[in-house]
Amino acid sequence: MSGGNAALALKQEDVTKFLACSTHIGSNNLDFQMENYVYKRRSDGIYILNLRKTYEKLLVAARAIVAVENPGDICVISGRQYAQRAILKFASHTGASAVAGRFTPGTFTNQIQAAFREPRLLVVTDPRIDHQPITEASYVNIPVIAFCNTDSPLRYVDIGIPCNNKSPHSIGLMWWMLAREVLRLRGTISRDLPWDVMVDLYFYRDAEEADKEAEPVVPERIIAKAELEFQEQWTSEVPALSAAHDAADSPVVGASVVAPGATAVAAVPSAEWSATKDWSEP
Repeated sequence: MSGGNAALALKQEDVTKFLACSTHIGSNNLDFQMENYVYKRRSDGIYILNLRKTYEKLLVAARAIVAVENPGDICVISGRQYAQRAILKFASHTGASAVAGRFTPGTFTNQIQAAFREPRLLVVTDPRIDHQPITEASYVNIPVIAFCNTDSPLRYVDIGIPCNNKSPHSIGLMWWMLAREVLRLRGTISRDLPWDVMVDLYFYRDAEEADKEAEPVVPERIIAKAELEFQEQWTSEVPALSAAHDAADSPVVGASVVAPGATAVAAVPSAEWSATKDWSEP
């Protein structure tokens, strides 16, 4: 498929990425239309895909995408949660329009809908999950590119890219390599230099893990220093508090002692209450 061109040949670093992300691992079942893309079958029943054919079909899909003049006419769809981040990144890098999540029936056929669109090319992640947009694309003659596993149905699929479309890392890698090849064919990036976008940006990330990574990480030294300062602060305040407590408990000269349970009465300066008149006189 490279036509003898060394620039389009499969490189060792790409093969390493394929193997690291388990792109060559298929499933236990095999569709009769996917037999040409299978290398062999393991003893446990898992089919192994031919990575050279995977890369060749990836180049064919990239050429079909580049042939569309307006990038906005390319629609990328994924109902699988693991690939939603990947298609959003692909759309931002190539200019395509993305539909992440549930596909509204009638988007390609019902002109009354507000979300109605007429794309010239459709790219899906899984033909089995994204069967609704593929079926509607067949009604309006839209060519379809799909990432297909060994058990994926190829009905209404024009270009099938054999790969493992069930692994989050494999899906992210395939979308990343497709975006890289599209940008190379457009002349946006050079083949001689590595793409500055990391493949990790296309991988699925759990929301809880992302929130944990977003929280600021406090080093252990800062925590230990704060605990030490807190202890020193309290130990320095303890003698002052004990002295104030002792002063409150010690009796004061001239102060009246109030029995427990009795109400304390404020001392009023007493006036001279001695009788100045003899009341016995009539």
